[in-house]
Amino acid sequence: MNAAVIDTEELDLFREMVLRALEREVAPHYEQWERDGITPRALWNTLGEAGLLCVDAPEDHGGCGVPFEYSVMLVTEMARLGYGALATNVMVHSDIVAPYIAHIGNDEQKNRWLPGMVSGDVVGAIAMTEPGAGSDLAALRTTAVLDGDEYVINGSKTFITNGQHADMVIVAAKTDPAAGAKGVSLFLVDTTLPGYGKGRNLEKIGQHSGDTSELFFENMRVPKSALLGEEGKGFMYLMKELPRERLVIGAIGVGAARGSLDMTIQYADERTLFGQKLKELQNTRFRIAEMETDYRVNKAFIDQCISDYSRGELDAATASMAKYTATEMQCRVADGCLQLFGGYGYTTEYPISRAFIDARVQRIYGGTSEVMKEVIARSVLGR
Repeated sequence: MNAAVIDTEELDLFREMVLRALEREVAPHYEQWERDGITPRALWNTLGEAGLLCVDAPEDHGGCGVPFEYSVMLVTEMARLGYGALATNVMVHSDIVAPYIAHIGNDEQKNRWLPGMVSGDVVGAIAMTEPGAGSDLAALRTTAVLDGDEYVINGSKTFITNGQHADMVIVAAKTDPAAGAKGVSLFLVDTTLPGYGKGRNLEKIGQHSGDTSELFFENMRVPKSALLGEEGKGFMYLMKELPRERLVIGAIGVGAARGSLDMTIQYADERTLFGQKLKELQNTRFRIAEMETDYRVNKAFIDQCISDYSRGELDAATASMAKYTATEMQCRVADGCLQLFGGYGYTTEYPISRAFIDARVQRIYGGTSEVMKEVIARSVLGR
């Protein structure tokens, strides 16, 4: 991967286009989507028509072929505006699923899936987590057994982002159960095939409009052409692609923290307490100073990691540091900002409450903070 020279003027113009599209297509409806507990399927086509999906996908497969910085900026802006669930859904589609296909897939797979993902005709999901495995990818129990020209998939997955709307799911399954992590393979599963099932859209404490589902595979037959990459190399592919996922989650954390700080600074200028503006009280000033510093330190690190990724130099440990520190900071800032709102912060009338509850899952998905610390520790201390 070679780093492209970023034209900051063009990036700013793209940001303005993104903000206009979000104001037009998302802002008037987001509150209702949160109450509904899911976004409408048609939103994906709307986002595709607005040019907001898979923007760094290759041009010959429908994308814009722009640098990675454009894609990560897009979901960061969604998070800053308070659309945490949407940022997560789009991140999985554009910054996880599409790169797996672009980096590992063959020409036939790219031609089949990527143009639809760009347009929104195909919603992508990735199914790794299982009810009994959590973050332990080597403990997967879903199997894919070769039978003639087809693989037969059996098993279940949970906490799958985009599971309700997904038209294609990258499924991690054991093709050689006796081989541990070396027996994991990846499959591009067409969700219209018999044997595929989806459970309920899971109710969560935050990111309410986010599509998060249980998936089931019962004697589901997929063609050999659905195998992504080589058999038995799934775990290696996951380890190669996880740094981008974890970096983007960290970037979303930074964007969300900026949004929390902005609304709190505005509130502190408007709210009067003990005969003074809230911003004039020393506690407020010190807390804002602490959180602003926390934010800026993490943003600088995330920006450096984005540059490293664009140059092909972001390693797994550093990506884990990015996710760990940025998401922990996001939660600290959301909590500190809510505290400054006082009782109003605990009401749904004020968006800081959503920033607080939406933040919590960031320390869990994509690898928990505890897993991130173990990855970091191994890079420093060994196993």
